[in-house]
Amino acid sequence: MQPHILLIETSTQVCSVSLTAGSRIAASRQTDMPKAHASLLAVFIRDILQECGLSVRDCDAVAVSGGPGSYTGLRVGVSTAKGLCFGASLPLIQVNSLELIAQSYLDHNTSVNPRRIYPMIDARRMDVYTAPYSAGTIDDKGRVAIMEGPVEALTIIAGRFAEDLEQGLVVFTGNGASKCREVIQHPNAVIAPLESHASGMARAAMKAFREKKFEDVANYTPFYLKEFQAIRPKADF
Repeated sequence: MQPHILLIETSTQVCSVSLTAGSRIAASRQTDMPKAHASLLAVFIRDILQECGLSVRDCDAVAVSGGPGSYTGLRVGVSTAKGLCFGASLPLIQVNSLELIAQSYLDHNTSVNPRRIYPMIDARRMDVYTAPYSAGTIDDKGRVAIMEGPVEALTIIAGRFAEDLEQGLVVFTGNGASKCREVIQHPNAVIAPLESHASGMARAAMKAFREKKFEDVANYTPFYLKEFQAIRPKADF
């Protein structure tokens, strides 16, 4: 029997939910409406379960994007995932928010063979959350995004990725990649912005499920990377 894993992605402005049936995505919902995570996430989960004729208890696990990303978005996603796991006695899986972006790029750009992939999540101004990834061995299910270094909060500046660019094709993707357009001008640079989506978690979530790499539901917290800072509105003059 093919496992059903509920996938929840709320690390960016896009809120999305998918449901797997084995390696296949059975149903999905998404919105890029600002600040819609809290109001629409539960609705999306209900809708895709109804579409597939399932209840939460029919699922085999819940997977959630675990950061880095939006402080508020991650809290909403993780709180919802933990509530579902507590209520239905399901295991909890976390998938790095950058990994799902790198995997999404590989899944949708099968003809591109990059030396390095930098998935980027917008962190305001010229800052991004990122980490280096490579494309793993191609098999009958495609290529796998493999992390090659630590997750960092970086400012996009000229020369930042010079060493990688000199050695081969480098893809900059995710919702923060557009910041590279005016700064990184190199023949080996591919600027390919894309929005995060829960379906990009499927491969990593299935691997974790098969290997029983589950989180402690009671104590799990997302990886925020940078502390949340409230910005005081500017006074009107």
